[in-house]
Amino acid sequence: MKDGFVKVACASPKLRVADPSYNAGEIIRMIDRAADARVSLLVLPELALCGKTCGDLLLQRRLLDECRAELAHVVEYTKGKRVLVLFGAPIEAYNGALYNAAVAAFDGQIQCAIPKNNLSPAERRVFIPGETSYSFAEMESCEDLAVGSFGFCVNGMRDLRVAVQIGNDPLPAHAATVIAHLTAEPELIGSEDARRTRLLALSKEHHVAVLSANAATGESTTDAVYAGHDLIVEDGKLLAEFAPFETENELLITEIDVQYLAAEQRRTGTSPSQPDDAESICIDLPLWDVPLTRAVDPHPFIPDDNKVLRARCRRMLQIQAEGLARRVERAHADGMVLGISGGLDSCLALLVAVRAAERLGMDKAKILAVTMPCFGTTQRTRKNAEVLCRELGVTFREVSIAESVRTHFAAIGHDEENHNVVFENSQARERTQVLMDIANGVNALVVGTGDLSELALGWATYNGDHMSMYGVNASVPKTLVRYGVAVCALQAESDGNTRLRDTLKDILDTPVSPELLPADGEKIAQVTEDLVGPYELHDFFLYHLVRRGETPKKIFRLARQAFGEDYEDRVLLKWLTTFCRRFFTQQFKRSCLPDGPKVGTVSLSPRGDFSMPSDAAFAAWQKELDALYEVTF
Repeated sequence: MKDGFVKVACASPKLRVADPSYNAGEIIRMIDRAADARVSLLVLPELALCGKTCGDLLLQRRLLDECRAELAHVVEYTKGKRVLVLFGAPIEAYNGALYNAAVAAFDGQIQCAIPKNNLSPAERRVFIPGETSYSFAEMESCEDLAVGSFGFCVNGMRDLRVAVQIGNDPLPAHAATVIAHLTAEPELIGSEDARRTRLLALSKEHHVAVLSANAATGESTTDAVYAGHDLIVEDGKLLAEFAPFETENELLITEIDVQYLAAEQRRTGTSPSQPDDAESICIDLPLWDVPLTRAVDPHPFIPDDNKVLRARCRRMLQIQAEGLARRVERAHADGMVLGISGGLDSCLALLVAVRAAERLGMDKAKILAVTMPCFGTTQRTRKNAEVLCRELGVTFREVSIAESVRTHFAAIGHDEENHNVVFENSQARERTQVLMDIANGVNALVVGTGDLSELALGWATYNGDHMSMYGVNASVPKTLVRYGVAVCALQAESDGNTRLRDTLKDILDTPVSPELLPADGEKIAQVTEDLVGPYELHDFFLYHLVRRGETPKKIFRLARQAFGEDYEDRVLLKWLTTFCRRFFTQQFKRSCLPDGPKVGTVSLSPRGDFSMPSDAAFAAWQKELDALYEVTF
């Protein structure tokens, strides 16, 4: 096992009702395939050994004897296979009771049998519910088979903890990161979506992976049809699925990230406490280092579904606008002031301010958008800023800061030809001073425009664009800023405002730049992504470092899987190193951020969302990055 990934599988083997010998052969074929694929955990359906639809045939001595013999056959076959196998079978206890149980087999031994508790009236004709106290059954392969509530842990892998759920039983009380769900549910119209939704919600609520194996078409069709709908889900995400009637006798294989699930349970405090009467069985399960086959989303802040993405952007704008409206209202401000550059961030902030004014019933003319051209401003961004303001109906004002910055250079003895950090930051701080002073003069609030990605990188001038009275974009990553503006462009087109639509589209096409270095004619001299790296990479790194708490080594592995051939390993590692270094060294800027609305699951606000000392050492992360360079190149 590497980086917390464990290879797992579900299967719905072809079966014949009441023919344990045939079914055992099919189960063995699944075990062989799992072993060949280096699967560590294999889950098969409820009563896979005999068939869920046997009914009263399970009261026949002949069938029970056959089940017992074939159960021993299957268990013996697991010897040396290095796979923990969970499959359904009828189990007789010493007291004569018959259980619908999940049998756990590993390395030629039955570890235990876990009985089903929630039985239907038809099942109660044959089975009795599981009991909290343990009972025993005598089997060919071991003298005493424990029957009761068990979970599984793996020696040497503390994050892999498996609990078993049969059918519609309650969620096991064991402190698990993986739920093996053995079931036999008939297929009905709508049941596919309901089943998927239920399992996704379960995995999200408890931060677990669920491996659900469902009975397939070999079951009796006397009163229902079974379809073999198998799913593997992890923390609310679908990793792999066999749709109903899609396949039979095939393995549904993927990797689950138990390291992440354990960390998420710790972060949210959702790991269930294990009751006193619950018992865990620890096994020496060898865990393979396997290549990743599961998909890794290269844009974790951006939903794949366009409809979902548009809805998310609209809700984001609503949250931002509501937060800003309430701040303006409680501050008894008469308006809003913000810097408008013709770039993405200030464009989104202005669109939010317009929506906030609408919620307040405020005249949009009281939104004062100020452009402050200086040495690096191009005509393209200047024009886009002006047209945007005119089409939105806000007040546009131009305040050139070139002369005031030159006066400042003279006062501090700085050579204007020296384009160092003083040259750049003097402009950023002058712009902030202008905005603050204008806002004071009209009793308005300064609206901040910096986004989450810039804050993560510290790509802001301390006490310059770093400061405002309310930062509406503070928890919006750069990749999502772009889509927020795009959604507004679609709305402008729907409203028939082609001038606004075209302006927004041109802003989307403009390279991201602070425009602090002198422009070469109309060519922007300072392209941010050339300096700090692509924002799609930094947002990926941000999500996995902050939201998932991953190590640099694991983030690099996930990035290689996510971006494929788009970036060479050397490029990925270069920008990952840049991100980690800047994230740690620039925390002092985030420690004194202005207020701003949280719109998603990742925020760097020092007021509870992310607590980090400004002088935290970076040595441990750098050590792992250095080791990555040595191993990779």
